Amino acid sequence: MALKYYKLFDMLQRRGMKKTDLLKFISSPTLARIGRGESVNSEIINRICAALDCQPGDIMEYVPDVEDERIDN
Repeated sequence: MALKYYKLFDMLQRRGMKKTDLLKFISSPTLARIGRGESVNSEIINRICAALDCQPGDIMEYVPDVEDERIDN
């Protein structure tokens, strides 16, 4: 999983909000996906950014997956 949403949860905490406050504009299964660091579509990101008046980079970060180095024979 390459997208991390810790920025979203940090933002909510700084604003005195809870994760469950996101349920006003996204579904419970979608919130669970975000909580697990799974992918969500751009419409969900759009809704969150509109509701929180922020940019996508304010709520998520791309972190490359670490791959095991392999030696090809």
